[in-house]
Amino acid sequence: MSKTKSHHVVPNPDGGWDVKKGGAERASGHFGNKSDAVDAGRQISRNQQTEFVIHGKDGKIQQKDSHGKDPHPPKG
Repeated sequence: MSKTKSHHVVPNPDGGWDVKKGGAERASGHFGNKSDAVDAGRQISRNQQTEFVIHGKDGKIQQKDSHGKDPHPPKG
């Protein structure tokens, strides 16, 4: 089974928001507000054709976008 590559927008425990590659310890970028992190993360995800996952302050997934080879593309 292939592992899906992804980028995540997650809250930073010290404040602000981070963009992280799935499974990475270090952030690809740190931002003061969520909207800037989402904009930057979406661009990175598009460039690298990965899944893009946005988390809330509580860490729960709020939204997902696919910018790569979607394993379950919509029909129609």
